[in-house]
Amino acid sequence: MNQNIKIAVDAIVFGYHEKELKVLLIKQKYGHYKNCWALVGGFVKDEETLTEAVIRELEEETGVKISYLEQLYTFGDNIIRDPRYRVVTVAYFALVNSSRFDLKADTDAIDVKWCNVDELPELAYDHNEIFNFALKRLKSKLSYQPIGFNLLEKEFLFSELENLYCTILQKNIDRRNFRKKILKFGILQETKKVSENRHGRPAKYFKFNDKKYNQLLKEGFIFEIN
Repeated sequence: MNQNIKIAVDAIVFGYHEKELKVLLIKQKYGHYKNCWALVGGFVKDEETLTEAVIRELEEETGVKISYLEQLYTFGDNIIRDPRYRVVTVAYFALVNSSRFDLKADTDAIDVKWCNVDELPELAYDHNEIFNFALKRLKSKLSYQPIGFNLLEKEFLFSELENLYCTILQKNIDRRNFRKKILKFGILQETKKVSENRHGRPAKYFKFNDKKYNQLLKEGFIFEIN
């Protein structure tokens, strides 16, 4: 049997800031797709795990350290997805607050940027397909898992959480019912911080109570936002 398959990882890193959902892109320094934009990624070394590989690639190429990461899907049915070799890639997606990072292109990248998801260019390889798969997963997971809090600051206004859902789902939500449902879950904790609003009543800041959420999960709690 003749087998010469390489294993790679790719990262779809979503960032959110000022009502914009963005994805992290690099500009390729070498090869067939030189000067083309692409997702962050690279080959897995013999001595590292898949997760170690994707974390390393993110830090080496962009300087970004992620707080939420999960394996998304394996892409390899397209035998010629990489013009150099037969490559199977394991895609991961991550969620961060994009304002927290100073981006720095290095190693195989000559540039790095946050790109609005509505302005995505034609990407190298099959990365547009991978991105679309990840965006669909993100929208779906928002309805049954509170992953959106990873995109916000640790302390946030409730209006910021509402705007996050509207932005990602690309539609308006019933804000009154949304607030009522989220607060009823008991997974948000009020802080002593309030907004400095010159017009109207100052709004309270909240933070996500992950200990409470994990406790509720053990008791059979189901997070569901329609």
